[in-house]
This record gives sequence, C-alpha cells and structure tokens, in this order.
Amino acid sequence: MELQATLTFLCSLTVFSSSGAHETEPLSCDSNTQLFERLSADLKVAGECGELPPLPWSTQQTAALLMHTRNLAKLLHQHQLRECQNAEPKQCLEADVPSNGGLACVTVDNKRYCKPLCNSGFDFGFLRRSRLFDECSEQTGFRWNSQYVGGNKLAVCNEATIQVSGASSAYFPKDQDCLTTKSNSQLMNATMEAFSTELRTQGVVGDRRQYCLVCG
Repeated sequence: MELQATLTFLCSLTVFSSSGAHETEPLSCDSNTQLFERLSADLKVAGECGELPPLPWSTQQTAALLMHTRNLAKLLHQHQLRECQNAEPKQCLEADVPSNGGLACVTVDNKRYCKPLCNSGFDFGFLRRSRLFDECSEQTGFRWNSQYVGGNKLAVCNEATIQVSGASSAYFPKDQDCLTTKSNSQLMNATMEAFSTELRTQGVVGDRRQYCLVCG
C-alpha cells in the first residue's frame, strides 16, 4: 500500500506540474516540436501510472480524455496511412494496409513492391510462405498481383494462436507490433533492410526509393 501511495503521489505531482506549465505557456498548432515533446511526455507519464489515476478524475473528465485521445488517434492514423501516397508508378492503386499488421513498400526501377506483415497473435488468411511480397508494375498491367484478385488488398491478418501461413520474416515479433517498430528508428531500419534483402534474393535489383512502412 505504501508503494501504491508513493506512485500515486509521484504521478499526481508530475501531471499537476505539467498542467500548470500548460496554463502559463499555451501552445498553438504551429509549435510543432514543442507540442509533440510536451504531448509525448504527458502521455508517457499517464500511461506509466497504469491503473493508478494521476489525479482524482471524475467520470466526465475520464470520458473527455478518452474522447480527445480517440479523436487524436484517428487523425494520426489517417496521416500515417498517407505516407505511401504518390509513390511511383503512379498508375498503381495504393495498396490496402492490413488491420492488425502493416505494409512495407519500396519502388525499384519503376516497379512497386509491398510486403504485408502481421502483428503477433495474427496470421494471414492465405498461405504465403514463399510469397514474400506483391508487385505492381507495367508488367502486371499496373495492378497488384495479389491473391485477392482485382483489387488493392494484398493480405488480411486474422486472429490466430499460431502463425504458419507466412514466412518467419512476415510477422512482427511479440511485444513489437507495427507501431512499436515504426516508432523506433533502429527497429524500422532493420525491418526495411530485411525487406531489401528479400528483394535481392528474389532477383529484384536496382535503385531503391520511396520506402515506407504503414500500420493498420
């Protein structure tokens, strides 16, 4: 109980101090760097408090925070989904990002390649162990050579207790989902480098550009 009381006090003190700073130094949407750093720090503190509420929030205050975080999460999700837009060849439809997973993409010599990945606890709807990525290019009629014929859906990640449908590299490790990977430059680079290696082993060589990783 003493430890719980101490954690509650520390969380309350941190958030209270942070809230006070916000009131004296309001930020606008133009203060991009400061806004990100402040928001990230506050959310990190609140999240680390776990089940211990940083302040004795009322039912209405809790609901308001849930509403604000939901709206922000929706906007941020839509923004990161657009990071693969306008890639070449422009005749190709933008590939759908699988929910509960992600999509790593790159352009090589005017051919677009995308590799679906599933989060831990999810598996592909179709067997694709030897199918490491999908292609859209002039050779494919600027359509994705997907197992889902006729559209831009490359894969579906369904809830599963075991992952057997794809290659081992087609899954994010446990406790390292797509967003966790994307938020860490080292993890992100390792994922994209693994994708590059797979392209080379499959005979895809040339200038690589317009890399992106988007999360469902």
